[in-house]
Amino acid sequence: MNNILSDRLNKLSPSATLAMSQRSGELKAQGVDVINLSVGEPDFNTPDHIKEAAKKAIDDNWSRYSPVPGYPDLKKAISDKLKRENNLDYSPDEILTSNGAKQCVCNAVLALVNAGDEVIIPAPYWVSYPQMVKLAEGTPVFVEAKIEADFKITPEQLESVITPKTKMLILCSPSNPTGSVYSAKELEGLAAVIKKHDNLFVLADEIYEHINYIGKHASIASIEGMRERTVIINGVSKAYAMTGWRIGFMAAPQWIIKGCNKLQGQYTSGPCSVSQKAATVAWNADQACVEEMRKAFQRRRDLIVRLAKEIPGFEVNVPEGAFYLFPKCSSYFGKKAGDRVINTSSDLAMYLLEEGHVATVGGDAFGSPECIRMSYATSDENIVEAISRIKAALAKLK
Repeated sequence: MNNILSDRLNKLSPSATLAMSQRSGELKAQGVDVINLSVGEPDFNTPDHIKEAAKKAIDDNWSRYSPVPGYPDLKKAISDKLKRENNLDYSPDEILTSNGAKQCVCNAVLALVNAGDEVIIPAPYWVSYPQMVKLAEGTPVFVEAKIEADFKITPEQLESVITPKTKMLILCSPSNPTGSVYSAKELEGLAAVIKKHDNLFVLADEIYEHINYIGKHASIASIEGMRERTVIINGVSKAYAMTGWRIGFMAAPQWIIKGCNKLQGQYTSGPCSVSQKAATVAWNADQACVEEMRKAFQRRRDLIVRLAKEIPGFEVNVPEGAFYLFPKCSSYFGKKAGDRVINTSSDLAMYLLEEGHVATVGGDAFGSPECIRMSYATSDENIVEAISRIKAALAKLK
């Protein structure tokens, strides 16, 4: 039969990060020793006290459908977390939990964006943002943030792309794929622009909040006049090494939460009941495990930055959060290894995988074609060996 998939689906691109992870998995299955720096996933195990909470939830028969927005005790734990850590007051009725922060982002876009609405997305960006906007029949509008500016946009850049059709700004801090972190002062500058425009919302993706190397996290929702315009997205995946548990949350004005509750109720309902019980303990219990992992990521950040700066032709900045390095690598474009020509960052990423046996992701997928993304959510030993392999493979390009 002919391809009769919907137009909406045919407009979407597959995830480049998942595609690279799949290709590296195929090589591993063939016996190739691949070091995977492509996946945005902590390599730590979920802390024991959280796993114990899940086991208890199973024994206590928390095995039935939950309310669509999540159990009351989970929403209360999130409300308490926002007050304790961010000095933000959100009632449980202003919180909705979903199957990961990814679903929360998609819920918010689908709930607020109409066909033809414009959504501003700073580039580099997480690969799924523009695809979700397309799914909502909106128009992604990209604003380039260069490595010289630590991959952050300015208020002037933001103002220059706002039109009467602009509905939303998607802001990820700490950032995937760059690790950049917006300071409170920088967020105030962006907020001053946003507040001049009616019906302009901010989707604040704060999933990497606790992997921060410069001090306390700043949320744009805490700025005067921004709470009613902001949808906060967060979850347990990165801070608590719970990627597979699939629990994310949205905190927003109640009318937005009601809309997303209606939407979620029609296509997934509430997230996994056992995972909700585990996440409740994650947020309520002692947070020492979060700090322990953050310190490990900071040590790895320092290590990979030092080693990457020794690679000829790489331009490297110092990420302030998350667990990604996003070096500029365009000096290798046009170079060859035998009959193989490197024309793009995706070409370079595939070359590094097949020649150096290190999986990275080309920056093309993130809206920055001159860079590649490397995740340092792996051991110190893997980082040292990976950079050594990358250096050796790049030396073969002439």
